[in-house]
Amino acid sequence: MSFITGTTLIILIFFSLMGGFNLLVHFHGFNPHLAKKLWFIPAVIGGAHGFVLYPIYMICSFNLVLKTKIDIKYIALMFGAGFIPGLAFYLESRMEKKLFPQGRPRA
Repeated sequence: MSFITGTTLIILIFFSLMGGFNLLVHFHGFNPHLAKKLWFIPAVIGGAHGFVLYPIYMICSFNLVLKTKIDIKYIALMFGAGFIPGLAFYLESRMEKKLFPQGRPRA
């Protein structure tokens, strides 16, 4: 869940920056149709990240903290992972090392 949430956050930030660049190009008259074509991508990804994926990620994170009885500070880090790009990937690797010190169990 953290990989999906983190990836949508990075895509959202990338396209938001590109949207700002497109508006800058549009207002200076270089390409008037470029800004009109990509406005919906941050809106769709932002809605998916903010209204669907992030709440599910927080419920799963809270469930993980309750089941594994780890420190409550990890829920704060998991909360921040939805706002800080890249933190979700770092936190995922730290949690895997903490929960499975000998490596993942075989299925």
